[in-house]
Amino acid sequence: MLRNMTQSLKYSLISAKEMLLSAGPLALIAALLIAFAFWKLNPTPPKQVSLATGPAQSAYEEFGKRYAHQLRANGVEVKLVPSEGSQANLALLKERKVDLAFVQGGSLEAGTVDDYELESLGSLFVEPVWLFYRDESARRAGRGKDGRLDSLAQLRAMRINIGAAGSGVPNLMTRLLDVNHIDSKTLSLSTLDQTPAVVALLAGDLDAVVFASAPEAPMVQMLLQTPGIRLLDFPQSEAYSRRFEFLTPVVLPRGVVDLAANVPTHNVRLIASTTTLLAQDDTHPAVLQLFSAAAKSLHGGAGWFNKAREFPKATVGDFPMAPEAERYIQNGAPLLHRFLPFWLANLIERMWLALGIILAVLIPLSKIVPPLYQFRIRRRVFRWYAKLRDIEQRLETQPDQKQALLTELNELEQVVSKINVPLSYTDEQYSLLANIGLVRKKMSRT
Repeated sequence: MLRNMTQSLKYSLISAKEMLLSAGPLALIAALLIAFAFWKLNPTPPKQVSLATGPAQSAYEEFGKRYAHQLRANGVEVKLVPSEGSQANLALLKERKVDLAFVQGGSLEAGTVDDYELESLGSLFVEPVWLFYRDESARRAGRGKDGRLDSLAQLRAMRINIGAAGSGVPNLMTRLLDVNHIDSKTLSLSTLDQTPAVVALLAGDLDAVVFASAPEAPMVQMLLQTPGIRLLDFPQSEAYSRRFEFLTPVVLPRGVVDLAANVPTHNVRLIASTTTLLAQDDTHPAVLQLFSAAAKSLHGGAGWFNKAREFPKATVGDFPMAPEAERYIQNGAPLLHRFLPFWLANLIERMWLALGIILAVLIPLSKIVPPLYQFRIRRRVFRWYAKLRDIEQRLETQPDQKQALLTELNELEQVVSKINVPLSYTDEQYSLLANIGLVRKKMSRT
């Protein structure tokens, strides 16, 4: 019984060996095609990308940390690059020092769009223009009713910080002052960074500060609740939006900051730009998809100035929408991403077409494997027919060598009887042994 099991195992190993040798070339072709497709399509995203954010304690910095946290869960490290703001971020993108960046609407100078090779991942949130001023300064200057300002014209002769030099706010404020026919020489303007400017405002060294930021920014939250600091109301917010296409009128509802303390005490009309996430046009599609997913998670909820699921938006701006981002915003997560880990879903998603083409090539080729396997098995037996024919021919031409030829025939019979072939092919072996017997009979008759 043990002998039978050993023999059966030997036959199985022979069959497996010949099958591997027969299918080997096909497997090699498949491996080379898959390797080429993997190299060409590059389905796996880079392990690290860089994101330009903004100044310390800004909304850009805060959102950058949240994006980094979400992408880290999928194996991508986001290197946060602090900057002065939107203008600096555009410069970093233009010089290709970062892969992605937050950019405020209206930051791009007219006629320079062709200088950039960028794609948009959509509008993320609105950034109101926050103009905080000291109540004491307004009263001392005798401006407004009860020290409340509601016009940029009332800022004349005041000390105002109009945003950090690298941000988009100085450029925006210059345009707003110009449309209000305010000569900048009548103002004492500075371009301090956000934190030093707020410190100077609280200390009384400045009368007002201006910055554009999402309400999540710590400085905004703090100044909205600081006694003696007021927020400028823009009654003409609708008119500003008509004059500047990148501005949107928004309202800070009464009590939204603190319902119990009723902060603010009344609705405040503001003007706001929209922040966009821009990426280099050669950024890996999987990275764009990850950022789009993070954007929907981080900006899809209700906020002070928007309803739930209002952001992110696939809006057409200065730069075209990235197809990956547009699909994600409009249709949500692809089907595979809802059930599989990101790396596996991404690999299948990027490679399925290439794999389909490879299968279309390999399936016809695979039809040669069974005949090749059969040929290799039968060759183990058939190659000895040449030796048998040689002995038979020599018997006719060299009858005096009959004894030597009989010795060769016996040796051939021993070799053939020891050939190992699968059971389904033993008929070929027995047929050869029968033919050897026929040649032996022929020898005995001569």
